[in-house]
Amino acid sequence: MSSIPIVAETCAGWRDEFFKCPKNVLAQNICSRHDPFDVSLSRRALEDINHVFTHKVENEGKPVTNQKNSGRCWLFATLNTIRIPFMKHLNLDEFEFSPSFLFYWDKIERCNYFLNNIVDTARRGEDVNSRVVSFLLSDPTCDGGQWDMVANLINKYGLMPKKCFPESFSAEASGKMNGVLKSKLRQYAKELRDLVEASGSEKDVREKIQQQMREIYNVVGICLGIPPASFTWEYYDKTKAYHKVGPISSLDFYEQHVKPIFNVDDKVCLVTDPRPTNPYGQVYTVDCLGNVVGGRPVLYNNQPVELLIDLVTKTIRNGEPVWFGCEVAKRFAGAQGIEDLEVHDFNVVFGVDIQVTLSKADRLLYGESAMSHAMTFTGVSVDDTGVSTKFRVENSWGDDRGEKGYLVMSAAWFKEFVFEVVVDKSIVPPDVLKVFEMEPIVLPAWDPMGTLAQ
Repeated sequence: MSSIPIVAETCAGWRDEFFKCPKNVLAQNICSRHDPFDVSLSRRALEDINHVFTHKVENEGKPVTNQKNSGRCWLFATLNTIRIPFMKHLNLDEFEFSPSFLFYWDKIERCNYFLNNIVDTARRGEDVNSRVVSFLLSDPTCDGGQWDMVANLINKYGLMPKKCFPESFSAEASGKMNGVLKSKLRQYAKELRDLVEASGSEKDVREKIQQQMREIYNVVGICLGIPPASFTWEYYDKTKAYHKVGPISSLDFYEQHVKPIFNVDDKVCLVTDPRPTNPYGQVYTVDCLGNVVGGRPVLYNNQPVELLIDLVTKTIRNGEPVWFGCEVAKRFAGAQGIEDLEVHDFNVVFGVDIQVTLSKADRLLYGESAMSHAMTFTGVSVDDTGVSTKFRVENSWGDDRGEKGYLVMSAAWFKEFVFEVVVDKSIVPPDVLKVFEMEPIVLPAWDPMGTLAQ
């Protein structure tokens, strides 16, 4: 078939048809002055949706957190999930773990992981123009991550209260720091590939990476600060009683004070990928995806979305929050904090529907969908027949959206745009847990299931 160019006569016909329709003119007049998505908000949907739930986690975390201009949602979602049982155990009114602490160590580890990937792909014979190396070089370090990646950081470095390692400018606005790191990492990538091509020894490669990482360490430390080797945490509980923890290392703080309440190794990540090429009941991983050399791999136990909904509901009814990853921006009314398939009526405004015109599987295949954000479930509504209908979500964008920072998500939206959840092993069926024992199928580095929550 020959290519079909656009000609003037065709455009003229489209123009005449457009202006013959009064609705198009009205929509144009309104959308030229207002956000098209706000214009498409359905009044009926807004009337039907509320932030009331039949089951809600006791003592939700305070204050509402804010990742600001950074892609740290996966860290915030993790820490928001952990702090709920931690605050309950210590009888605290307010508390935050330090996201900057984990962010610091992720930057250090992630840069080292990238450099090792560059060496590994060079030894595999991948040309610099190969798809996998081009993919690695397109974004040598970003802020986003996955559950297994944060578990690596916590198991290796522990946790720290925010008061003991507070935010910095580059933690809250990471773009300039990332720009410096990406520039240096691409320079280092060439140096390492040249060294491998010149048949450099294993010792030469290790020494080169160590030299490069010394410079990375300085850049990250200047931008984020360097976490102290030990700290002392003083606090008041709800009764105004004084308490003191420390001096203590961050790893000992996690092992002694957090792990007995929330052990990251007791949690497993289940995903739902309905593409025909990726059958359920199988475990997957993604080439070159991770953050800690020698750490646990990123594993995806693929299951039907209905199982994910069931396990999330059970967890919340047990009084526990749930970490999850989704594609946040689709069918999302940000100011109102509503994630619902009917919240926008695009047909009325544009004459066409968008965002859910393809199946979930086809959206993954055609680049229309991928996980983009991580948050925490803290509530659920169940109807008289036991079916979950909507969920309460703690976000990390401050308290000026939704209900003081919380969102409401319909179960229908969950089915379309949630991709993974993290639940306790104790409630997962034995046959599903057994899937983790299988040899993982390796997806290519650019597969949409390897997209990082930011």
